[in-house]
Amino acid sequence: MQKMIFSIMILTIGFSAITATANLTQPLQTAFAMKIDTVAKMYQQDVSNEGMDNPVVLQQYANPDLKAAMQREQDYFAKAQTSCHVGYDVLWNSQDPDYAQDKQFSVTTRGLVQVSLAHGHNVYYELSCDNSACQVADVILDEDGTSLRAHLLKNCP
Repeated sequence: MQKMIFSIMILTIGFSAITATANLTQPLQTAFAMKIDTVAKMYQQDVSNEGMDNPVVLQQYANPDLKAAMQREQDYFAKAQTSCHVGYDVLWNSQDPDYAQDKQFSVTTRGLVQVSLAHGHNVYYELSCDNSACQVADVILDEDGTSLRAHLLKNCP
């Protein structure tokens, strides 16, 4: 009798764990979909306008911290007449973007949105989301984890 009660308890606990996991999976899938949708829209806008948006498309999708870092770069350029940015279009990892190239969007195990570009480069986006929208918090420029926001804050006094 004790074995049967024990077995029923184990089954109940196991079922509860599966239900809890399923309940956690749905919000994660929704958050990942929101992140990918935000980055995909950003790229589509950049493609449609061939990078000619003002302010640049990344700044339009940025959260306040990234916007402040990008504004710092613009202020530095206005004052010093020299640039402190990374020297290329970070969305496309290129000085001369090919707007027609294929792109693949996915979410990494760290929750970053990975954009795989046709020429073999990857660009990673950290996003901050609430229940209704996501904003780009940072762009990770390379496989070493170099942060655009940190680069601008460091190099644009």
